[in-house]
Amino acid sequence: MFSSSSSLSSRISLFPQSNTMQIIKRGKKSSKGEAVEPPIPTSVPNAPVDHASRISTSAVTSSHPVTLANATPDPSMIEVLPLLKEVALSERHVLFIRKLQICCVQFDFSDTVKCARQKEIKRQTLTELVDLVQSGSCKMNEIMQEELVRMISTNIFRCLPPASHENTWLEGIDEEDDMYLDPSWPHLQLVYELLLRYVISSEMDTKVAKRYLDHSFVLKMLDLFDAKDPREREYLKTILHRIYGKFMVHRPFIRNEINNVFYRFIFETERHNGIGELLEILGSVINGFALPMKEEHKLFLVRALIPLHKPKCVSAYHHQLTYCIAQFVEKDYRLADIIIRGLLKYWPLTDCGKEVLFLNELEEVLENTQPAEFQRCLVPLFKKLGRSVNSPHFQVAERALFLWNNEHIVDLIAQNRRAILPIIFEPLERNMYGHWNQAVHGLTSNVRRMFLEMDSEFLRSVKRNTMKEQWGPPASWSSASLLGRNWKKLLH
Repeated sequence: MFSSSSSLSSRISLFPQSNTMQIIKRGKKSSKGEAVEPPIPTSVPNAPVDHASRISTSAVTSSHPVTLANATPDPSMIEVLPLLKEVALSERHVLFIRKLQICCVQFDFSDTVKCARQKEIKRQTLTELVDLVQSGSCKMNEIMQEELVRMISTNIFRCLPPASHENTWLEGIDEEDDMYLDPSWPHLQLVYELLLRYVISSEMDTKVAKRYLDHSFVLKMLDLFDAKDPREREYLKTILHRIYGKFMVHRPFIRNEINNVFYRFIFETERHNGIGELLEILGSVINGFALPMKEEHKLFLVRALIPLHKPKCVSAYHHQLTYCIAQFVEKDYRLADIIIRGLLKYWPLTDCGKEVLFLNELEEVLENTQPAEFQRCLVPLFKKLGRSVNSPHFQVAERALFLWNNEHIVDLIAQNRRAILPIIFEPLERNMYGHWNQAVHGLTSNVRRMFLEMDSEFLRSVKRNTMKEQWGPPASWSSASLLGRNWKKLLH
């Protein structure tokens, strides 16, 4: 088990020295090599002892090896154990497994008084394990790694509490009073920290670790992303990202399973707490895509990322979604046409706040759009922008007109002014003589002036054609409305 193979133990060194947490050593210091490879134990400490005294490790005897598989977690068996660094090398394996057994015990944190002493012992034990693993002074063999992952799984893989308001789960999400904080977090945080330190160790042998951090483990981690406590989702995001980076064999599986989470969210539930965190992971993943981009990555963009604009709660994760979309355009500018048409497909009709988000994202995409891709989608794009420019909601109208403040977008418009101006001219004129907001009126005047500077003759031609379509021949304009009389003045 433990020291039966010295070559095995030399390959499985764990956890480099950390600058943030250091283990405090008492008495004589021992080298890394001698601190971690006790002989194979043949004892199991299953008998409870007096909580007021530390157990004697010499009294730990049995005919079976110690594992968590044959241990029954029981709060009554929680006991104060010696520190690992205070016992002989030959007894550390047994003590390590015994401490993992203690950490497998689950508690009810809704009652702060019940089992208070046992909870504190477990917390101190977890803290010691985190310090030990982080210090780099512990070389764990395969059995120890297997039991460590089993203990972690016992603690974190659990049924999540149901959502209290499924139909309004995002309302007040930014309010601190409405944020759910898991009462068991004092223990959960230490378990997650232990898992993180195990995953990021530069001395960890991935060939061994992948046997325990397998596809089943990753799949259960993805299920936990729906946890309501943002602190837990933050740890999950960091750990899954590290697993993705360290275990290449898991990468296609992780991407595929994240896709499945998105599909269920978009087409079935429209309710999930961890979409933003998953998108943060994908933002880094997309940034590392090699060129030319694989077809599966483009399909992911079309089938998962773009449809994520559909749910009403898009504001909860829109920042992360925009970053992922922008990464695709930066990687391959030819995708701009597909992305813009996808945005137009899911463009909101009545949600003004969501429309402002779409306009923000559209500007980021257009900043990386080349003339050829811009020409392919400019007709449907400016028809949609024309409606936004005329929006009675002044924030939507303002945000649409702000696009003309972007130099790259203005250059694209100038190159295609003869196709764009006939589409956008009438919405601009309606704003000039009909919009209630003075700021929108001023921005519209600036945009019209820009078109006048680009091509004054063509602007006059568009005015004449528009007047003929709207008001008939010039002879009938004198009896037309105020808008018609104003347009008539503009032609002279």
